[in-house]
Amino acid sequence: MRGQDSSRRLISRQVWGVVVVALLLVTTTVAVAQMADRRVPQLSGNIDPMQDVDPGYFPKWVVDDQRRMRAYPEQPPIIPHSIEGYQLTVNANRCLSCHKREFTEISGAPMISVTHFMTRRAQMLADVAPRRYFCTACHVPQADIKPLVENTFKDMSELGFRPTGSEQ
Repeated sequence: MRGQDSSRRLISRQVWGVVVVALLLVTTTVAVAQMADRRVPQLSGNIDPMQDVDPGYFPKWVVDDQRRMRAYPEQPPIIPHSIEGYQLTVNANRCLSCHKREFTEISGAPMISVTHFMTRRAQMLADVAPRRYFCTACHVPQADIKPLVENTFKDMSELGFRPTGSEQ
């Protein structure tokens, strides 16, 4: 009889232990959630998310077909024309109808870089590499809007850099 009492007490202690640990986990989770709610600012403001809000205006795209100077080395060129309605899917890429090597003479568009025909290991391919197929992953149209943040970028020439061999 004594052995049965001690086994019941052991089981009841284990049950109480599980209950206490579960209670601690719930309390800790609630406390962390409340602290995170205070620290993370809302990105949407105080607007009701289900309310229709006028977006203001849509940006005017720069569509003058003029090439722009790049802001930094290796920057992908921007798209200087409208791409509205262009199909860019796994099965079709309208960009290639003008920018692929064999069509540039007819279209007058600049040819895509030879790097777009290379694999990651610099092996040349007959067609555009799959990792370079979706042009808008790197190339974007330019909007004619005021920047959200002032640009303080200075080109190397503005910083006093002189090309090699130009010392006097």
